[in-house]
Amino acid sequence: MSKPIQKVCVIGAGTMGAGIAAQVANAGVPVLLLDIVPKQGNNRNAIAEGAVARMLKTEPAPFMSKSAAKLVETGNIEDHLEKVAECDWIIEAVIERLDIKQGLYEKLEALKQPGCAVSSNTSTIPLANLVEGRSDAFKADFLITHFFNPPRYMRLMEIVTGPATDAGVADKVEQFADVALGKTVVAAKDTPGFIANRIGTLWIQLGLNAAFDMGLSVELADAVAGKPMGVPKTGIFGLVDLVGIDLMPHLQASLTSTLPKDDPYQAIAREIPLIEKMIADGYTGRKGKGGFYRLNKEKGRQKEVIDLVSGEYHAAARPAGPRGAAAKGDLRKLVETKGDIGAYAWAILGGTLAYAASLVPEAADDVVAIDDTMKLGYNWKHGPFEMIDKLGAAYLAKRLEAEGKPVPEILKIAGERSFYRIEDGKRQFLGLDGEYHDVVRAEGVLSLADIKLASKPIIKNASAALWDIGEGVVCLEFTGKMNALDGEVMKLIVKALPIVQAQYKAMVVYNDGANFSAGANLGLAMFAVNIAAYSEIEKLVAGGQMAYKGLKYAPFPVVGAPAGMALGGGCEILLHCDAIQAHAELYTGLVECGVGLVPGWGGNGEMLERARNARGMPKGPMPPVGKVFETVSTATVSKSAAQAKEMLFLRPDDGVTMNRDRVLYDARQKALAMVEGYTPPEAPEFKLPGDTGRVGLSLAAQGFHKRGLATDYDLVVSDALAEVLTGGDADLVDTVSEQELLKLERDAFMKLVRSPRSIARVEHMLETGKPLRN
Repeated sequence: MSKPIQKVCVIGAGTMGAGIAAQVANAGVPVLLLDIVPKQGNNRNAIAEGAVARMLKTEPAPFMSKSAAKLVETGNIEDHLEKVAECDWIIEAVIERLDIKQGLYEKLEALKQPGCAVSSNTSTIPLANLVEGRSDAFKADFLITHFFNPPRYMRLMEIVTGPATDAGVADKVEQFADVALGKTVVAAKDTPGFIANRIGTLWIQLGLNAAFDMGLSVELADAVAGKPMGVPKTGIFGLVDLVGIDLMPHLQASLTSTLPKDDPYQAIAREIPLIEKMIADGYTGRKGKGGFYRLNKEKGRQKEVIDLVSGEYHAAARPAGPRGAAAKGDLRKLVETKGDIGAYAWAILGGTLAYAASLVPEAADDVVAIDDTMKLGYNWKHGPFEMIDKLGAAYLAKRLEAEGKPVPEILKIAGERSFYRIEDGKRQFLGLDGEYHDVVRAEGVLSLADIKLASKPIIKNASAALWDIGEGVVCLEFTGKMNALDGEVMKLIVKALPIVQAQYKAMVVYNDGANFSAGANLGLAMFAVNIAAYSEIEKLVAGGQMAYKGLKYAPFPVVGAPAGMALGGGCEILLHCDAIQAHAELYTGLVECGVGLVPGWGGNGEMLERARNARGMPKGPMPPVGKVFETVSTATVSKSAAQAKEMLFLRPDDGVTMNRDRVLYDARQKALAMVEGYTPPEAPEFKLPGDTGRVGLSLAAQGFHKRGLATDYDLVVSDALAEVLTGGDADLVDTVSEQELLKLERDAFMKLVRSPRSIARVEHMLETGKPLRN
């Protein structure tokens, strides 16, 4: 059994290498980051040190917290390469030149410990070429681990092993990448471009070629090859701008030099004169002067787009793109749309899906690996075989045959069948043997989607459901749009409490959505305001307080398991849980002040309780109040779970799961660990500073106002918040109960919700998704 990974070395401090090092540090693991000695200057570690310094200023941030950067030790290859002997995994992320990589491996072989994994982040060079001339022992420890940029946010990692790679070493790396780094690891074959870039590059080339050949506008091309196909709204031209137009010739050269001459990509790879001219003129995309799209600063940053025929820029226009079902993901309707839209859609989909189908088993063992790769590596909503199921495998085969194009063997095997099906409550995929096989989850992965296939909810309504997730634990799921919270959610919580108490051990609050909850359903609130149904709004506020306190004081453990955004009321329900097991990418905060309101579902008191118990908090009633006021009045949102701990939204001992797929399982285990001997918390009482404290907070807010950091109405909202946090009319010697604080919260909320300026803020947020600074 090889030694577990306790320290990592990354060699190459460019964008990818530095980002990989940051993600290792995010996992709480020490990492050594090395690069060459710069040709100028006296600081021999300047390149690696500069990379860390840049990452601390970069947005979106590679580091989940600034403290993670302290785990990165910097150095250079000439002076510090011997330190690789301290490491259990060495990741090479240097320039894509075989001679440089092989020269580095020769040095590493003499320095590293036996069993220390060595991997390359290459996306273009075959593994067999990389290890040529190395010893059998080195080959046993070597593999390819292809990360995607940016490493913190892109969940995919392709792993490639060679015939000599030790299975134990590969398993060690895969487990670490999965659990510690949060990656979905897909096994790829040692073929050019592996899976994602091989399919993705062909897809992009098909889209570029067809648009130029058909004389389409860039706007129309991206309108067809974007959201209607379940592809990010950048489409193809916008994506090329994002990754860099100058990268395309390098990818093309790499694939054409390594792919077999009869590979379909060879037939479509070509130089496009306009693209060559754009690169020569510095129009390399977003990192350059612009690309297919640009912002014209001389015209007030007007968005412009290039004409593919003339090469001239003009103001971007909204094209008459796909309509109806074709715009909403019906791929059959899309490719059958008459005119340029259908022809362009088929040129891309027909070629891409046929190519993906031809790569089983050459590039990957099964259809699941290819689908996972494209969904995670290119952010496609559906993988190629899921798209084929939308079109119909037989339909795709028939159209390919009619055009005289080869039909991949796996399409012939499928015939009239789909590649995926649900059988006996399990999701299955079609294999090359013509049989269906269960989609198997890794150990420690619990999928709510799988549970829902095989069971029915214990109870449900229009906005929430309660599921049995095994071992005596239930899952409370929000089901509304953006998992917004409303009266129906609160009713289901109240209804669920006695059921769980009588029949189960614990509850987890979780859903499979990209975002845990966007907060209260503001649309419903505005409807009530518009008909002056203020009593209904007050019922909703009081009902939410009652439901959340019901969770807090339930006679069983409640564990929150959030991922993505958990805002406003979504944050407040977490504050009432006994414990939290969060995904590392947690963006949470009490954002109500941004829409002219105050937290109304008990969040103020819960934050006060956390603040007064926080390590290092000065004694006395004012410091905790000041801390909470600063966070809540500014509607500050964490940029990670690590930051959420720093901001007190999470407790120090709350759990953080790096891999999104493992959150539910980890939360269930945390809940089960709390069952034995569980007792609910006692209701807190607060010593709050009263009028004196309120004046102090008001003066602080006025200071922000004078500096232009707060608007006139921000002062009104912050005064209402200050009144809640300082205890209203309470005197410094008085004790404020939790119920009294809840009433102050309700009163402040109801006062603000009647204000035209708060209503304007809410309406602006609903219409634009952005705060109104009135």
